[in-house]
Amino acid sequence: MTARVQVGIIGAGPAGLLLGHLLHRAGIESIVLENRSREAIEATIRAAVLEQGTVDLLVATGLGERMLREGAVHRGVHLRFGGRSHRIDLHALTGGKAITLYPQHEILRDLVAARLAAGGTIRFEVEDVTIADPRDPLIVYRDGGAPAELRCDFIAGCDGYHGVCRPSIPAGVLTEHHHEYPFGWFGTLVRAPRSTEELIYAHSPRGFALVSTRAPDVQRLYLQCDPHDGADAWPDERIWKELHARLATDDGWRLSEGEIFQKGTIAMRSFVAEPMQHERLFLAGDAAHIVPPTGAKGLNLAVADVRLLAEALIVFYRDGRRDLLAAYSTTALRRVWRAQQFAWWMTAMLHRFPGDDAFQERLQIAQLDQVTRSRAVATMMAESYVGMLDS
Repeated sequence: MTARVQVGIIGAGPAGLLLGHLLHRAGIESIVLENRSREAIEATIRAAVLEQGTVDLLVATGLGERMLREGAVHRGVHLRFGGRSHRIDLHALTGGKAITLYPQHEILRDLVAARLAAGGTIRFEVEDVTIADPRDPLIVYRDGGAPAELRCDFIAGCDGYHGVCRPSIPAGVLTEHHHEYPFGWFGTLVRAPRSTEELIYAHSPRGFALVSTRAPDVQRLYLQCDPHDGADAWPDERIWKELHARLATDDGWRLSEGEIFQKGTIAMRSFVAEPMQHERLFLAGDAAHIVPPTGAKGLNLAVADVRLLAEALIVFYRDGRRDLLAAYSTTALRRVWRAQQFAWWMTAMLHRFPGDDAFQERLQIAQLDQVTRSRAVATMMAESYVGMLDS
């Protein structure tokens, strides 16, 4: 089977599905290829802190109804250190902007539903996907065991870090930047009443901790850990002991305990591939970059990528202009590197590193103190956190 379409999209994650949605609204045809089932992608549970710009885009393109109803709007975050909690007022410091907590798998459900309702094509559970030639785009794959081909004007590589798109770019074209952090996050889901109305980022001599809310009766809790830790290294008793120790304050606040029903370790790493395009192949999302979760930028960078790429493709098909396509990588990477810098800054300020001594810890406390006392520094953090990376 051979099909012809304007844009072939590899990967039905947030980047690929949102790109298809934006292109459809502009009358540009696309087909999305995905090696997992619909059930698998909609069941991949991940947290998501949505920047104001991401929220605005989802609402403006008809994808925001459930998010507005079920998401939690946070107008501030808390930095906790030295036994005290300090609120950073995102709303006041950014001229009215905020963040919204809405799980990534719920966004995927909304995107899949919108795609199928519009008559768009998602080919789930395809196999052996390869890009034959980025210059004259041809995607070869197997669909239901049968060979298939997709010819297109452009290919959007939205298939993640382990996908086929980035390795399809010839050797010598890409420069890949990697940074591995010497710790991970041990994440848990807990059935318990919420302990806080807004996120808490905690610095402690024992390591970092984070308190978030998934639902009114479900908390998402993280602890800095050894990156090689498995679930067996963190029995429930140890989890609660560390959380209480790292989150302790002198104002009587208490963390709500409950049934821990999910555990797992998240790696902390940074990755950037540049350029994010070659010939008629364009990379977006995790296929091109990964940030540590401290700055809550992963999903938002994917959205920023596809917003740029969709605009460039729309201008090409509408006006015949190629300038935005040619500038895609340069423009996208400017935001990517600013997001990397912000995530690195947050990570370095809040985590304990191997070999840290009392001097290093005091420097971290001094930095946190500056964030909470200086309006200028707090504004920098707030603007970066809500997504004002292009201002």
